[in-house]
Amino acid sequence: MAPPPIDLNQPRWDQSTYMGRAKHFLQMTNPANILASDTELDEAKKIVTEFKKTRKMPPGYDEEKLWKTKYLYDSAFHPDTGEKMFVLGRMSAQAPMNTIITGCMITFYKTKPAIVFWQWLNQTFNAVVNYTNRSGDAPITTKQLLASYCAACGGALGTALYLNNKVKNMKPIYARLVPFAAVCGANFINIPMMRSNELMNGTPVFAPDGARVGESKSAAAYGIGLVCISRVIMAVPGMTITPVLTNYATRRGMFCHYPLAVIPFQLFLVGLCVTFATPLACALFDQKSTIPVEKLDPQIKEVMKKKYPKTTEVYFNKGL
Repeated sequence: MAPPPIDLNQPRWDQSTYMGRAKHFLQMTNPANILASDTELDEAKKIVTEFKKTRKMPPGYDEEKLWKTKYLYDSAFHPDTGEKMFVLGRMSAQAPMNTIITGCMITFYKTKPAIVFWQWLNQTFNAVVNYTNRSGDAPITTKQLLASYCAACGGALGTALYLNNKVKNMKPIYARLVPFAAVCGANFINIPMMRSNELMNGTPVFAPDGARVGESKSAAAYGIGLVCISRVIMAVPGMTITPVLTNYATRRGMFCHYPLAVIPFQLFLVGLCVTFATPLACALFDQKSTIPVEKLDPQIKEVMKKKYPKTTEVYFNKGL
């Protein structure tokens, strides 16, 4: 039997299974993708766009190379707007950036200036990622963006400073885990705030045939909730396993003679964790999410009942 035709409009692997989504996001979040030049990215876009139109294999390409090009394209261009995303906002930048920021947050956690600086930097980076990977194609005003950013940073800093004050007289391990608790709390502020435009105006939803049927606030809220959960789980390994192992190693006297060795030790552990935690946490939920018609906003529900009376679910991009 002939192999099935290549469909670049869909991921390479079955997205109804966790393993299929994990393979998909391992390619999407590959840190090597951020090293691609603008010329390479534009060429990838040209190849993918032409193949979708003609279904003809480009000269010098085979199936493996075509899929590799497709994932390079997907890693750099927004799925809704088609715009090239800011390099540090791409999911492929998560591993290297989070290795540095998370490593420093759990290393320099004892003084208020250090807490303020690293939490601010982390939330600034998260704000860039959340905005870059938002769902939908509606623009957000500068005023909305600034208000969202300030609220996100304020929430993170307030959480971190409050918790740090509470654990002063507790065991060292609790102080080491404060950055994780602050990041968890901040995610539930940062992500909704940076995507507040979706909550106010809705995110595009589509019928099974691909037709856009409107913008749903319900779908936006549901999708943002899923992203919050996956982002928290994404932070768990690097920000909990690393402090626990570091605390154990410190008590064993590993860093007595070389105190600064704790920095590369933690960076290595964090880097190892986030490299795999990023795609595996993203894979928890399908990026092309579904929501029952009955849970949609009244106006969209009415449209669906008129045009698609037998359809029970619609699709939308939940973002990352």
